[in-house]
Amino acid sequence: MLFFVGLGLYDEKDISVRGLGVIREADLVCAEFYTSRLMGASKAKLERFYEREIRLLSRDEVEVDPNWLVQAREKNVAFLVGGDPMVSTTHLDLRLRALEMGIKTKVVPSSSIVSAISGLSGLQNYRFGRSTSIPFPYTARGKRIVVETPHRVVMENLKRDLHTLLFLDIQDERYMTVNEGARLLLETETTMGGDVLHRSLGVGIARAGSEDACVWADLLPRLAEYDFGGPLHVLIIPAKLHFMEAEALVALAGAPPAIQESY
Repeated sequence: MLFFVGLGLYDEKDISVRGLGVIREADLVCAEFYTSRLMGASKAKLERFYEREIRLLSRDEVEVDPNWLVQAREKNVAFLVGGDPMVSTTHLDLRLRALEMGIKTKVVPSSSIVSAISGLSGLQNYRFGRSTSIPFPYTARGKRIVVETPHRVVMENLKRDLHTLLFLDIQDERYMTVNEGARLLLETETTMGGDVLHRSLGVGIARAGSEDACVWADLLPRLAEYDFGGPLHVLIIPAKLHFMEAEALVALAGAPPAIQESY
């Protein structure tokens, strides 16, 4: 049996009681931390709390050649991921591969940034459209490339009056900040000749699930200058706000009071 176990948002204590039981009873415990990470806990700290040794898997071992999966035919294998296991399509793909190999699977859900953003910001979960990720710029043939897809997704959602959740890139030990994500969106808009986002509200959230979580809302150009502190960060571009959402952003995220009149 292959168990997909969500570890929650921030540290080793976010795991559910059910998830902890699965880990402690498993024959093999594996984890991947490249799609999401628990910033409040190291691998050693997790192992101490879970009382189990954890085999850390690389991207190739999860997405290209997951040969460790065969052990789940005869043994109970716990596969640990930050947040909720099935938010990432990478994990769904792995589950489908396991099923094709005749391996039974179970999912142990946990808290996720996707659900946490509503509680932290006051934005209603049913108002969110398609989410996307903002990747770091890269260089090709000597030219700096800024991916336009995030901007396009935001604009499509705004046309449908839907909020957008933007995940921010993780590369090794480099974590994109709300500031960098906001600047990249604004840079893309300037390149494309638009000005909608330059006049739009943004909401930044940092370290969700921790004691010092930061939630701040402001016009996107000003949000790009705000100090959110350490990772992990996510960025939200709201659509037209319901009056209760506007009131919540003022009360919970320091948004300018004027948004209660303009949204």
